[in-house]
Amino acid sequence: MSDVIIAARGVEVELGDAPVLRDVGLTAAAGEIIAVVGENGAGKSTLLRCLAGLQPPLRGSVDVLGAPPVDAAAFWKRVVLVGDEPAWYPGLSVEEHLELARAVHRGGRLTVGEALETFELAGRADLSPLTLSNGQRQRLSLAMALLRPSRLLLLDEPERGLDAAFRARLATILTGYAAGGGTVVMATHDLRLATATGARLITLETAS
Repeated sequence: MSDVIIAARGVEVELGDAPVLRDVGLTAAAGEIIAVVGENGAGKSTLLRCLAGLQPPLRGSVDVLGAPPVDAAAFWKRVVLVGDEPAWYPGLSVEEHLELARAVHRGGRLTVGEALETFELAGRADLSPLTLSNGQRQRLSLAMALLRPSRLLLLDEPERGLDAAFRARLATILTGYAAGGGTVVMATHDLRLATATGARLITLETAS
């Protein structure tokens, strides 16, 4: 496979002596979208944490962008993880959160105005994230992730809190990111979202 972004082989993880992942493999190329599916407890989130360098595997190997992933600034310049809701800065509005993200990462794939429009937050730009609905906060998390430059998006249930109409829009956003050469790996329960993005499915079975 040309331009391999992820190469994971024989990944095994135990948490509290309980097996979570057993002999899991995953490869992904530039421009590809992977959907990791499976029942709750199958290890989807744990696999993403392995790819993000936040969970070392007990056995197996993981390479991301040509080297083992590490929780370091150089790695996070090219990789974005959207998982649990971030801690919002008190006193900063939706727009200011986006401006801060763009400033910290020295530019971005979108302007702040484009991010507000794309993620349907223009009417909430002056509000605190804590006043938003769950779905609106999820859209803000995704906007902050897609605004910044990156080569790899790791998304843990990106559909969480989103209505059907915005899930369809999200599919378009992700396919556009991939068309530009980015790689997406998402853990999801929404097979319609996976299908709409043209994702290749990786199914995890509960480890035993």
